[in-house]
Amino acid sequence: MTFVVTENCIKCKYTDCVEVCPVDCFYEGPNFLVIDPEECIDCALCEPECPAEAIFSEDEVPENQQHFISLNAELASHWPVINEKKASLPDAAEWDGVPNKLQHLEK
Repeated sequence: MTFVVTENCIKCKYTDCVEVCPVDCFYEGPNFLVIDPEECIDCALCEPECPAEAIFSEDEVPENQQHFISLNAELASHWPVINEKKASLPDAAEWDGVPNKLQHLEK
């Protein structure tokens, strides 16, 4: 089992979750974070740290967000690891909770 970053992270990219990860399984894109399912140890430390509530256990990912399971795996193989907290995106608060953000994902 692994944890998955879902749509609400897009254009927010809060990195509170990264600080608590004991295995450095987060990877950073321009406006989104992903979790590498091969590295995640299912410790659940990241989930409560996400201000956008965008992290779910793989078996609890909402039905309409299931595609993020494979998207996390795909993008983790291309993006660099992130293991330190950074400032969120400047307009993160405005994007937090906005639905249907997938078209804004920058790869």
